[in-house]
Amino acid sequence: MIYGYQRPLYNDENMQLQTVSLKGCDQTFTENHGRAKKRIALEDLLMTMKKGDTIQVLRFFSIADTTRHLEELLKICKRDEVTIYFIEENITSTQILEKSLEQVLQFFLTFQSDIVKQSTTLGMAEAKAKGKSFGRPKKSDDNVKKAIEMYQAGNFTLLDIKNETGISKSTLYRYLESIEAKQE
Repeated sequence: MIYGYQRPLYNDENMQLQTVSLKGCDQTFTENHGRAKKRIALEDLLMTMKKGDTIQVLRFFSIADTTRHLEELLKICKRDEVTIYFIEENITSTQILEKSLEQVLQFFLTFQSDIVKQSTTLGMAEAKAKGKSFGRPKKSDDNVKKAIEMYQAGNFTLLDIKNETGISKSTLYRYLESIEAKQE
């Protein structure tokens, strides 16, 4: 049997890319979430596999969350004589050892990058749901206005302006540029 496995990812939240890639599978296991914990569909898939079966996934990160997790899955599949086919990498779990170190390292660098992107995306979504804002807090309009007035007066150094208002040189110049752009 050829099984597919998919889950929501940072760049494929609705699993459209994965669904298209897994069309040839006899059965596809779909996770309801993209988090590392409680991957019920993956557990069901691992319990369903038999000797000679193949699991197809879009890429390393579709099935594993960490390098250690990927290693564990590869060991399980080797023990059960099951093959994982990674579509984007165009490699099977049995071929990984046949590739050059440079090729394998490139696969793992991409995998590590996917791990970071997924956890960042999930963390930002959770923070946003809790009402948290992102980025540096905005300077108060009164301080910005005072800094611009001091700068335009020409009697103050940038250090004086910063000490008085808390507005740095780069922030002041950014506000001045936006004023000039509006005037044009």
